[in-house]
Amino acid sequence: MAVGLLAAIVPKPFCLLTTKLQPSSLLTTKPAPLFAPLGTHHGFFNGKNRRKLNSFTVCFVLEEKKQSTQIETFTDEEEEESGTQISTAARVAEKLARKRSERFTYLVAAVMSSFGITSMAVMAVYYRFWWQMEGGEVPLAEMFGTFALSVGAAVGMEFWARWAHKALWHASLWHMHESHHRPREGPFELNDVFAIINAVPAIALLSFGFFHKGLVPGLCFGAGLGITVFGMAYMFVHDGLVHKRFPVGPIADVPYFRRVAAAHQLHHSDKFHGVPYGLFLGPKELEEVGGLEELEKEISKRIKSYNRVPK
Repeated sequence: MAVGLLAAIVPKPFCLLTTKLQPSSLLTTKPAPLFAPLGTHHGFFNGKNRRKLNSFTVCFVLEEKKQSTQIETFTDEEEEESGTQISTAARVAEKLARKRSERFTYLVAAVMSSFGITSMAVMAVYYRFWWQMEGGEVPLAEMFGTFALSVGAAVGMEFWARWAHKALWHASLWHMHESHHRPREGPFELNDVFAIINAVPAIALLSFGFFHKGLVPGLCFGAGLGITVFGMAYMFVHDGLVHKRFPVGPIADVPYFRRVAAAHQLHHSDKFHGVPYGLFLGPKELEEVGGLEELEKEISKRIKSYNRVPK
């Protein structure tokens, strides 16, 4: 307990002693001063010379001392806040380490699959045409058909992926595709199964075209090659550039790929009811539904975010 001393000078008539008054005589009885003759002879309290003396009043103020309690409370809060900060920092560090591990795992898988598929495709194309030209005859029709189907299948896969994305993945196959629209736990997700499903016909077409001669096998070989090229491009742009599952290097600096990435990000935001469902033609889909303004905003936001990341 702390004791405070307060002194105040209050103007009051100086009266050393008063008589005890009864309620009935409250209006008629006057206080009788103890030293009345002194005031009478000197005129100190009479008439115009009557003065008011100031009485000196002393007040004691008691204040509860809460300093120790406040210090203890502050200490507890400080320890709790410090513990919260430490636990938050630990969780952030653990999350970053997990993300790095996931990115590295997927990067290894992407590099191995890319080099493996690319090397096999190049070798298949080389040996197939070398084998077809053993007799000195150049099968121009077959070579042209293979090239045409390669380009056609790659372009056609964009329209197939757009249709399947809207009619299947966001409909009857949503229980698989939903994993792609939720925070990913681990380096892979259930949605990756679709990449394997698309690889099955590509491998079948390539195998048939590699082991057989003729125009039709050449067309099948070209179709399988086009599906393979599209799948690799889709992996680098969609998984690498858009969702940052692994670093893509100079691909991120290509202006059109930035537009593609921004358009696909709007698909995940669901601002235009899922549009765009395609990938490489996503900006065109947004233009058809009047989403170019939002697309430009998303591009600017992604550029700022990309520039803040240390190279």
